[in-house]
Amino acid sequence: MKFETLAIHGGEEITGPHRPVVQPITLSTTFEHHEGSLIYSRANNPNRMALEKLLAELEMGEAAAAFSSGNAAGMAVFQALPLGSHIVAPSDMYHGLKKQLVELFKDRLEVTFTDLSDPENFEKALQPNTKLLWIETPSNPMLKISDIKALCAIAKENEVMVVSDNTFATPVFQNPLELGADVVMHSATKYFGGHSDILGGALITKVVDEFWKEVVNVQQTGGAVLSPFDCYMLIRSIKTLAYRMRGHAEHAGMIASFLDQHQKVERVFYPGLTDHPGHEVAKRQMTGFGGILSFLVKGDPDDADKLISNLKYYTNATSLGGVESLIERRAAVEGPDTKTPQNLIRLSVGLEHLDDLLSDLDQAFQKIG
Repeated sequence: MKFETLAIHGGEEITGPHRPVVQPITLSTTFEHHEGSLIYSRANNPNRMALEKLLAELEMGEAAAAFSSGNAAGMAVFQALPLGSHIVAPSDMYHGLKKQLVELFKDRLEVTFTDLSDPENFEKALQPNTKLLWIETPSNPMLKISDIKALCAIAKENEVMVVSDNTFATPVFQNPLELGADVVMHSATKYFGGHSDILGGALITKVVDEFWKEVVNVQQTGGAVLSPFDCYMLIRSIKTLAYRMRGHAEHAGMIASFLDQHQKVERVFYPGLTDHPGHEVAKRQMTGFGGILSFLVKGDPDDADKLISNLKYYTNATSLGGVESLIERRAAVEGPDTKTPQNLIRLSVGLEHLDDLLSDLDQAFQKIG
């Protein structure tokens, strides 16, 4: 099946005499004992089984595990590592997962944060106890591009496992497992959900090995699993994923070009722009450049805040990937220890009419002097 067909038909496990077109929600927390019984909903559930099967197929992996949030999915990887393992991660790693490594795992794991847009930095960061390379491309919020294939080649030479956060690109535009990664991670809250009404996370593995079995053990024993209703909602949302992503990317490309030529913008970070330092790598490993961009407003943080406050169709809110456009001054959200520039604005481009989005930005810029 092609991607669009798989997204629509791959998540439906239809049983029962009435043969509904859409799989019903199974809310039962327990199941009658028999051969092959699911036993208890924390361990498994028909809706989660259907979602995990769909996710594995979309990312071209062997198996998937659904979690109650993206942070829970990332944490399962860290929990499954041996005590004292060393991790190499991007310097602008998503702050929620970076906070886990710095605070929750500070006495259990070692971590080196480095700029993975240059593969040589990974080689320099390697240690005898390095067990995991964490890739995030495009990265959040600087939209840096890491060469997945090149980094995975180095990792394999050094027997290091690779996990790639594919939240921004989605399997519509990028397939890390096909480029050499071992596991793919998603915040399903974002583009998979697509409507800002589902909290979830996912991991997809290329092969079911001992590490993956430990991840599933963390999922089922730890209990941070996705509810049947949210599994149902995600399957419903994924049916339109391919079409939504094309719309997001088309709009983002046009808005990035608009901002790139604006006299009140210092710099735009979007891999679809030809002057982006990662543009050529992105062209090789992505089939589209996604719906997220960041830009630096000329001036100070107050100018950035004023621009945001004058917008009508962009909601000043955290998160991304919904049909509505969201905008925020990222450093204000990440806190006092952030390395993100104070005048950087992250924009999740939605599916409103492009003319409305462009005219709204234009009038807001006129009001900041």
